[in-house]
Amino acid sequence: MAEYTMATLAAVLVVVAIELFWARTGIFRSLQYWLAMAIIFFFQVFVDGWLTRLDDPVVRYTPGMFLGIRFPFSIPIEDFGFGFALVTAVIITWKALGRREVRE
Repeated sequence: MAEYTMATLAAVLVVVAIELFWARTGIFRSLQYWLAMAIIFFFQVFVDGWLTRLDDPVVRYTPGMFLGIRFPFSIPIEDFGFGFALVTAVIITWKALGRREVRE
């Protein structure tokens, strides 16, 4: 399987595992989290769509490194997985550190 695809899968699985088995912040049960993710993905479509447009891309992907599935516009689907993992990791960290400060 392609490297970018494998890295995306690994990032998503690691972040979900950290939340479910270690941090346990409860964000996956929060409507606020899912609304924030919807807003982030909405804007990601426009920005990423512009960056990866096929007619004159700013960012180029080596064909053998990802699945080659682009949706919507010309966005590699792996970009959404990485976006999910990065934003979720930051929120988990923020909530976990905030929880620790309250205990101290």
